[in-house]
Amino acid sequence: HVQLVESGGGSVQAGGSLKLSCVASGFDFSRCAMSWLRQAPGQAMEWVSTIYWYGSRPSYADSVKGRFTISRNNFEDVLYLQMNSLKPEDTAVYYCAKGAVKPHQAAGSGVVRGQGTQVTVS
Repeated sequence: HVQLVESGGGSVQAGGSLKLSCVASGFDFSRCAMSWLRQAPGQAMEWVSTIYWYGSRPSYADSVKGRFTISRNNFEDVLYLQMNSLKPEDTAVYYCAKGAVKPHQAAGSGVVRGQGTQVTVS
C-alpha cells in the first residue's frame, strides 16, 4: 500500500531555512508526479508545489515562488522541499502528496498524502 512519511520540520526564525523530506513506498515513485501541500492553523489545505517524474519545470504557488525548491531522488524514492527565507506565514503542517495535485484539489478527500510535518516560523 502507498506510504508517504514526511520529516524535517521544526521551529525556525524568520529568514531561516528548512529542508523537508518525504520517503515514499508502495508505488512506482520514479514514474509518479509528486506534490507538497500545507495547512496553516484554521486555514484550508493549500497547494505548494508539484514536480513531475520527467524533466519539466516544477510549479510553485506564488506565495513560495523564488524561496522554495522542490526536488526528488528517484533512486531512493524521496521527495524534498528546500525552504529558504522563511516567513511567519509559512507556519503550517506540510504534507507530501502522490500525484500532480492541482491547487483546487488540495483539500479534496481523494488526495493521497502523508501524516505531515510541522513547520513553525517565528
